[in-house]
Amino acid sequence: MTHILSEQTKEALDEKTRNHPCYSGGCQNARIHLPVAPACNISCNYCSRKYDCVNESRPGVTSEVLNPDQALKRYIDVKNKFKNLRVVGIAGPGDALANFEATRKTLELIREVDPEITFCLSTNGLMLPLYAADLVELGVTHVTVTINTIDPKIGAQIYREVNYKGKRLTGEEGAEVLLENQLEGLKLLISYGIIVKVNVVMIKGINDKHIENVIKTVKDLGVYISNIMPLIPAPGSAFEHMPLSTNIELNNLRKACEVHLKQMYHCRQCRADAIGTLDNDCSIDFRSNINNSTPETKNTANNKTFTVAVASHSGRVIDEHFGHVKEFKIYSCEAGSVRLIEERQIKQYCTGPEECDDEQLKLENIIKSIEDCSAVLALRIGYLPKTTLEHKGISVIQTCGLIDEEILKYALEQSI
Repeated sequence: MTHILSEQTKEALDEKTRNHPCYSGGCQNARIHLPVAPACNISCNYCSRKYDCVNESRPGVTSEVLNPDQALKRYIDVKNKFKNLRVVGIAGPGDALANFEATRKTLELIREVDPEITFCLSTNGLMLPLYAADLVELGVTHVTVTINTIDPKIGAQIYREVNYKGKRLTGEEGAEVLLENQLEGLKLLISYGIIVKVNVVMIKGINDKHIENVIKTVKDLGVYISNIMPLIPAPGSAFEHMPLSTNIELNNLRKACEVHLKQMYHCRQCRADAIGTLDNDCSIDFRSNINNSTPETKNTANNKTFTVAVASHSGRVIDEHFGHVKEFKIYSCEAGSVRLIEERQIKQYCTGPEECDDEQLKLENIIKSIEDCSAVLALRIGYLPKTTLEHKGISVIQTCGLIDEEILKYALEQSI
């Protein structure tokens, strides 16, 4: 049954979508992810939900889990700092609907203080048929559902188990129940007028040749946009050693799917506690349990001198993708002391979907500019530059922590 929306409601939804950084094509409004949902009801082979970690930038990671009252306080603190805050999202670190009471209470508390804020959440879709109507009542207007396959045989390779209504389901049985609920949930959300984005994790050798079928299926159901994301092989997961997709492979797949459905090219695969704009995650400024460097750490890392190149826009935290860097900050670490030596201008490696990963000469020039460095610290880096740097003997560290702390950690690891 399709619910008829008034013109006024449609206009309001259109405005919220234009102001949503994920759905709009990357507008510069801020968003906040509130990590109030620690439990998950499925086990994915690519997931490792280690959530007490400030050094990773990927979905499912947070430095702490908040209760609804703490989430409200954080929202108010962030709202006071970011006048362009437009979206509250709940994206884990588990599944928003596997923790529905905490999700519901958080949204209710925030709605009391801000009637206009946009509510958005992410889910694997297992519980969507049960809670779709509740999401409408809570004022949720945008929902992201991760659907990696429409074939239970492929699903059996991706999902280790599905926990549904007290039953532990594995193999094709579990994947089939998950898929049925995902598709039924999509139909319900769209019938209620909720704007839906479908995320798909591209896993080479498993679902990469099948993703276009996923996109065709969800397009026919009325999904607004899809986001094909590269697998991030999380340490400790079953897919820890799976091969990475290059940006060329990823963007070629997006282009093939764009014939059927609008594609998202600007995803940052954000943490479950992300804050700020897509290009500038400030969540570290609001964390209550940042582990500062201790004198013991500094003293242990005092035997050698290290020179490292840092990808940082802010100059405080490691917040820039390797491919977006126009200027590397070069630091020296000696006797447990970190200092900025210089800033080196370079020609940006990735200037658009057509140029990532195939500009070998540009990459060689970048490496020449930092060949005296023993490591590069960046928020994210593509497969080709990562492997090329490592082949040259330059370590690559993907992190989003404070610059001084991350350099000291690197120096400590080299001293052990």
